[in-house]
Amino acid sequence: MRFVDEADIWVVGGKGGDGIVSFRREKFVPKGGPDGGDGGQGGDVVLKASSQMRTLLDFRYKRHYRAQDGDRGGPNCRTGKRGSDVVLLVPVGTVVKDEKGEVIADLEKDGDFVVVARGGRGGYGNAHYATPWRQAPQYAKKGKEGEARHIFLELKLLADVALVGLPNAGKSSLLNRISSAKAKVADYPFTTLVPNLGVVELKDGTRFTVTDLPGLVEGASSGAGLGIKFLRHCERAPLLVHIVDVGCSQNPVADLRAIEKELKTYGHDLLERRKIIVANKVDVPGSAIWVEVLREEAIKQGLGFFAISARTGFGVAELVQAMANLVVKG
Repeated sequence: MRFVDEADIWVVGGKGGDGIVSFRREKFVPKGGPDGGDGGQGGDVVLKASSQMRTLLDFRYKRHYRAQDGDRGGPNCRTGKRGSDVVLLVPVGTVVKDEKGEVIADLEKDGDFVVVARGGRGGYGNAHYATPWRQAPQYAKKGKEGEARHIFLELKLLADVALVGLPNAGKSSLLNRISSAKAKVADYPFTTLVPNLGVVELKDGTRFTVTDLPGLVEGASSGAGLGIKFLRHCERAPLLVHIVDVGCSQNPVADLRAIEKELKTYGHDLLERRKIIVANKVDVPGSAIWVEVLREEAIKQGLGFFAISARTGFGVAELVQAMANLVVKG
């Protein structure tokens, strides 16, 4: 399934039904009074979060949505039928914004919903206007148009742990090892083009989710590389795990600081989140010296540190247990 995390759509509430002009016409009631009913309310357009949805892909193919109009009123003071709502399912974690970029709703839980376009009110029938001095009104009111809006949808993945690092640091390899995810792995930058999400299950029944974000590069917070488009997927993760390549990188400490700089520039308190520094590819000859340098850097910052090989599995179990302790057990 193609991953799409942004969409803009047009939504219109249903028009309210028209009220009608009608008079009682019954046997033995030669001069019946007005009995024109009111029009029905127009339907609403509703966005509802569903755990069954994973992407905003559907909104790339259909971008205009209109709820059903209300029915016109009927004789005998019958109110017209209300128009049916249009309920659009979106992934959990979808943020809804208006044209000015202001947040309308943040659908964080399964079942959360928001009405984004309300239907118009039905018009009054002539029975509504009857008074002692106006006993046979000959007019009724038309229904109002529904609300029309242009809205923007942004998906921010809901994950307990976000793996961050430069391209080719081994994030996807680690995700594949600790979960059932099938993230693409290859020996070239930007193998990961979309966020991957995996569920980690421990023997004691502990479960948590991990997302592998596309590799960041210098200037990512300003849109360089795959940059700012995916940094927002870190916003909901309470734990960030910095994966640093100590086997192939020429300066792993500089790599670590480059990522920290982008997180700080992006904002949203990402740099203040709980973090773990992970030295990956320790199975590569010559990596030991960089492991010790990174360990000292982690101690200096007061952060947890683990040396692993995502390829062989060395040190991974201890890292996973540390993740669980931080995000599940607090």
